[in-house]
Amino acid sequence: MTRRGWATAILLAWLAALGWLVRRELFQSTGARLAEAALSVPPGAAYYRLDVGGQQVGLASNTIDTVGTTILVTDVLALDIPALGRLHRASAMSRATVSRALRLQTVDARFDGNLGRFTAHAVVSGDTLLTVTLESGDHTETTRVPLRHPIVLPSLLPLRLAFGGELKPGRTSTIPVFDPLLLRERRVTVSVTAESTFVVADSAVYDSTAMAWVPAHFDTVRAFGIEEETGGVRSRAWIDAQGHVVRADSPAGFTLERSAFEIAYQNFRKRDTARASAAPGPSDVIPLTLVAAGVPLRRGEAGTLDRLKVRLTGVDLARWGADLASGRQRLAGDTLVVQREGAAELAARYRLPARDTALSRFLAPEPLIETEDPRIRAQARLVLGGEGDPARAARRLLDWVHDHVDARIAGGVPSALAVLDARHGDSNEYTVLYVALARAAGLPARTVAGLVRLGGHLYYHAWPEVYLGDWVALDPMLAQFPADAAHLRLVGGGLARHAELVRLIGRLKLEVL
Repeated sequence: MTRRGWATAILLAWLAALGWLVRRELFQSTGARLAEAALSVPPGAAYYRLDVGGQQVGLASNTIDTVGTTILVTDVLALDIPALGRLHRASAMSRATVSRALRLQTVDARFDGNLGRFTAHAVVSGDTLLTVTLESGDHTETTRVPLRHPIVLPSLLPLRLAFGGELKPGRTSTIPVFDPLLLRERRVTVSVTAESTFVVADSAVYDSTAMAWVPAHFDTVRAFGIEEETGGVRSRAWIDAQGHVVRADSPAGFTLERSAFEIAYQNFRKRDTARASAAPGPSDVIPLTLVAAGVPLRRGEAGTLDRLKVRLTGVDLARWGADLASGRQRLAGDTLVVQREGAAELAARYRLPARDTALSRFLAPEPLIETEDPRIRAQARLVLGGEGDPARAARRLLDWVHDHVDARIAGGVPSALAVLDARHGDSNEYTVLYVALARAAGLPARTVAGLVRLGGHLYYHAWPEVYLGDWVALDPMLAQFPADAAHLRLVGGGLARHAELVRLIGRLKLEVL
């Protein structure tokens, strides 16, 4: 992914995918009982260490303020990404304003780091219209979505559980939540598993011998175990009666643990950075794209690999829920086999435009993919010249995007229309432009992301898939049709979902068999 792709990805991960981090709900969903309970939401702040293998890699905080007739919920996240001798800092902040009845009013979010800058603003009008505005540099994109009912956002789920009277061991419920950046509703199954107590540091003193802050006083906190599942991804957390996370564990090996402010913040500022200079091993994932890592690119680069077999370690695949075992990929235990599509898979059984209603969502516009824009449609017609065969059309679009977009870093939001104007970008830019052109031509297409293996190393990468009777991977950036087996798909869907890749930083390892 590009630097701006990383900026978007990390922000969206924090807002929408890292539910195990600081999940709370922004909306009334249990009627009068929840509205009445919300009147007693107490102000306060909680601070967290984000650890991997006992080493702090980030920090987070959650603050609830009660101001007049509104409640302000502010979340902060900072994360260090070690890659090729550098620590790449990413920080994000969001502030949600809700009424005393927990009805959403606005959400403002900001990402800032040496990988780029990005802001988002969402507002609900009369419970019937959601307006989302994305801004990066000189580019602004606004999307309006009609609402059928009051929306529930995934970022405040524990607050709903705590003040909705649902923290009862053994209780399971399915809650529809709305992701304002994916602009899509999804169902989340929440189970309350147990009740326990945790000992957490609530104050700290500086230890001059250890040159670090250490606990000075502890509190015993009563908390409830929560298991959450959505889209095959399962997360676990413990939350207290005020809706604050006490501890959370992700399938990628992250641990979020409440602590005193100095332990979470001050120790992170002075942590050991030697890990950034370590040379990556052959099984390590480099958390950069090919362009960001400075890898020279040539047309059809490494495009001859037909089969790849790897062993995946470092993450809990059963809980991870990644899109591993479909299409060209097969998973058995911890072993993944990627088989490049052959001639039979490239022969489509329909003519353009596709008429199958089951594929309609892969022909429709979505944030950053302006399929219905007149300029996108005109460019698609110009490139295809009336071609009706899906496979030949897919190849023509691939050649055009590859030949007319330069591979280089571009900060900002990877909008298809912006890429059509700028004619440069990284894998996200190539992908959104290709998908927008394909959909405009009636060719079902979707964005996916994962890893690409090149020069003995694994890098983050995004690429499109088109439907030709089954989903076929291709790579306009590397000019591969179909994409070779060095492409390992981990997630699919809108670019916001690609933020889930952030959870693999420093954890996922692949051994080529």
